[in-house]
Formats: sequence, structure tokens, C-alpha cells
Amino acid sequence: MEFIDLQAQYRRLRERIDTRIRRVLDHGRYILGPEVAALEEQLAEYVGVRHCIGVSSGTDALLVSMMALGVGPGDEVITTPFTFIATGETIALLGARPVFVDIDPRTYNIDPDLIETTITPRTRAVMPVSLYGQCVEMDAINAVARRHGLPVIEDAAQSFGATYRGRHSCALSTIGCTSFFPSKPLGCYGDGGACFTDDEALAVRIRQLVAHGQERRYHHPLIGINGRLDTLQAAVLLAKLEVFPQEVKARERIARRYTDRLADSVQVPYVEPYNRSVYAQYTIQVQTRDALAEQLTEAGIPTVVHYPLPLPSQPALKDPHARVPNATAAAGQVLSLPMSPWLTESDQDMVIEQVRAAQQAVIGLRSSAM
Repeated sequence: MEFIDLQAQYRRLRERIDTRIRRVLDHGRYILGPEVAALEEQLAEYVGVRHCIGVSSGTDALLVSMMALGVGPGDEVITTPFTFIATGETIALLGARPVFVDIDPRTYNIDPDLIETTITPRTRAVMPVSLYGQCVEMDAINAVARRHGLPVIEDAAQSFGATYRGRHSCALSTIGCTSFFPSKPLGCYGDGGACFTDDEALAVRIRQLVAHGQERRYHHPLIGINGRLDTLQAAVLLAKLEVFPQEVKARERIARRYTDRLADSVQVPYVEPYNRSVYAQYTIQVQTRDALAEQLTEAGIPTVVHYPLPLPSQPALKDPHARVPNATAAAGQVLSLPMSPWLTESDQDMVIEQVRAAQQAVIGLRSSAM
């Protein structure tokens, strides 16, 4: 069993993917070919914003978004401690300091009620993460940011396709950033990402920044990076985007099936009633996480821990002053199960049966010890 079976998706989409790749090979415009502009237009329309800029990765999307907003040495950016390191890493790369605000223990997303007390004169932006496929509580975050004149960057690397109060992820803040890493809900066959915004000036600046700060050929008013989205990756994404809405529905169906059968055994994902999660991961929480993961591995079921260390505990971002008890507790108990739109019912049944059996065994051991 695969944790995410990308080959199953390719078998279903082989003809349309191969056709689009062949077109790129035929015209030979591997950098900023017509597929990139076509993809940007379709993604902007899907999300519901004026501008989409394809970039080389989700990490670079975060980086150039902060560069476009002028984040630099001595600044502070408020973010979550419970996410992949790229979120904090990009802040540090610009010489700024990530300020970690604890999470809501139900959704695993940053707790908006804790943000305002961490704002200082050095705060330059707020960068929440929509984790596991569910959008962060953006209205409350935007309200706090407006009171202090701060931009908000949604790190939507895991939530492309999700909605919050009827609006799509990446259309909820000053800038939305997503990743097209192969395992993401919408993934390419390498690294890729995108920035989304309704602000035309920011869109122009981001587009310059990903092309070495270039305004026109060989004229560079900005220091930028080589952050363009490859044409071949855009071609793959165009093919996958055609079926993406159906895959989002499949993810929801598979997640509901997990939840219906596991809710009495483990803590299943909590999704706010006004949210639609895209379930980039189906992540349960259990006190006996490591023992459960070992038993599932022995049964041939792959699992992943997203994430075993809060960012303030990572050596590269060590922050002994961060107070993040909810993130610390979650890091010791979360476990992601196999999840993709192509997960078969038989494979899912095997996962469910093994999780339930393992939990029953733990309960039995506890009872016998009493």
C-alpha cells in the first residue's frame, strides 16, 4: 500500500498528461512557455482572484511574497509553530524573526485569539498556515491584522481546493501561497507553486522577483531569485486541474468514511461546519501514537507524522521563549494515515481494521493492568 498512490492517478490521466507534455517538447519553450500563462489564468479563475503567478515551489512562493511586502532584517513575522519548516525557514532567510503563536488544539491551525498580544513595532506581517487541508480562521486573523495595518500571507501549501465560508483558500488574504509538490492535493511532477493576490502592484512585484527582479529584459530594479514555474510542470498541472474538482469530492468521501469508522477509537480530524477541507492529510490523534505507527508498519500500512517537532524546537529555529503547549502536545500524538482520491475501499478497510484492532489491544492491556 502506498501512502499517496501517485501512480494510480497517472494511470487514469496518462493520455491527457502525456499529450500536454508532448506539446511542450514539440514547441520547445521550456521556460515561460504558453502553458504557464494558461495555467495562471485558470488557477486565478478557480480561486477567484485577479492575479496568479506561477513559481518554482511553495517555499519560493512564501519567500517572494514576503520580499514583495518588504520583509527584511530586524522584522518580525507572526506564524504558527506547527507546520513544515519552510514556513519559518523563509522568514529566517530574509533576516526576520518568526514569532510563534500557539495552535487551536481542535484544528491544529494558529489560534487567532493569541495573535494580537504578540504584535510589536517590529511586526511586518502575519503568516498563518492552513494545515492538513483546512483553512485557518481567516476572518478573525484579517480583523486583527487590519487593526494594526499588517498584511496577511496565507500559507496554503496543504489547502489548495479547500473553502472557508464559501471562499477558496488562497483568496482569503493579502497574498495566498500554495505548493504543487507531487503529494499535494494538486501536485505536479517536481517542485512548483503559486502566489495569488487581488493587489495589482503586489502581483507585478512578485512577477519581477521570481525572474531575478527583472522589469524588462536585462533591466533589474530589484534583487530577486530564479523562481519561475517550469513549462513542463505547468503542462502537468493543466492536465490534473481538469479533474481536480472530482478529486476534491473523492477526498471528502474517503475522509468521511475514515471518520465514520474511526471516531469511536481515535481523535479524528475536526473541521469547522463552515469549512470544506481538502484533506491533504488525514491526521488522527492518539496518545499511543508511536506504538500504533509501529503496528501499522508491521501490517504493511505506511504512516507519517506531520510534524514530530514544533518549529521552536527545531535546531535551526530554536526559540526557548516560545510558549506553545498545544503544538507540543499535538506533535507527540498526531499520525497521518494513507490518503488520496484513489485510495481503494479495500485498502481503506484494511487501515481502519488495523487502527481499530490496535486501539482495542491497547485498551485491553490497560484494563488488565488495573
